[in-house]
Amino acid sequence: MDNCVLRNNPVMDRFAAVVAFARVVELGNFSRAAERLGLSTSAVSRQVAELEQHLDVRLLNRTTRRLSLTEAGQAYYERCVQLLADLEEADASVRPATIVPKGQLRLTCGVTFGERYLAPAIADFGAAHPQLTFDLDLSDRAVDLVEEGFDLALRIGSLGAQAMVARRIGWTQLICCASPDYLRRRGAPQTPDDLLQHDCLAYTYVATPNAWTFETPDGERRTVRIPARHRGNSGRMLAALAAAGMGIVLEPDFIVAPEVRSGELVPVLTGFPSPRSPIAAVYPSRRHLSAKVRAFVDYLVKRFAASEQWSLQPRPTYDSQA
Repeated sequence: MDNCVLRNNPVMDRFAAVVAFARVVELGNFSRAAERLGLSTSAVSRQVAELEQHLDVRLLNRTTRRLSLTEAGQAYYERCVQLLADLEEADASVRPATIVPKGQLRLTCGVTFGERYLAPAIADFGAAHPQLTFDLDLSDRAVDLVEEGFDLALRIGSLGAQAMVARRIGWTQLICCASPDYLRRRGAPQTPDDLLQHDCLAYTYVATPNAWTFETPDGERRTVRIPARHRGNSGRMLAALAAAGMGIVLEPDFIVAPEVRSGELVPVLTGFPSPRSPIAAVYPSRRHLSAKVRAFVDYLVKRFAASEQWSLQPRPTYDSQA
């Protein structure tokens, strides 16, 4: 009977196999997935094997010590997560809207975005939901949500190595800028290659601090290995150093927006913009997503998508002849 799972009931049993596969990936082994699903380990293993047989492709590499996704398995898992997420949202859309967000919400976010934009959002949301409390961790390091017990993270650009579900709440763009004093002394770079003749300030919490990427007017990407005279792990500190005339910085608009608006920093290379990056609310899985996480993420999407408060569009430009 079990060996005919997919063939005899291609809708419901195929869905069960997809769920089993997703849980195995999320929890790291068959026994934990079986416990979560209320099944035997052999039944879960059989479901995944039947799924692989149905797809005619290996999804998991199995050894006595660990499981790992194949390349095909990684691609399939990402689609499965989205499928399960869509179903969960469809269920939620018809449930009574009487579930009140309550309890503690453990949340992690980058320091500057957290202080400038997340804090006011939390204050407003918390005032509307007094039964909810927040445990906040502001850090620019890559936090392991599962290992460290967080419900939610706000991440910019890369979601990290873990298999996560994400909802975009906005966009950010890196802005290349320097102080008026620096530009009077050194001149404004006209192309990304001109940065090789300038003092640059590099942010060290990225994979390649010395590599800055721009888009050419033709739509091609151009990466320059900049000479990083000064380096640091705080975007706000680098922006402050740039405003003090110490060099050119490439930082997100939500960090440099106050200095740009005040005139302390002036954007350069505006004809060579850096690619946009998403700002996303990230969590391990949408299965049985708690009311507190769902409600807060929905709130962030509405709050930030309608008006990206940190956007610098249209941006001022620097006249090198001034």
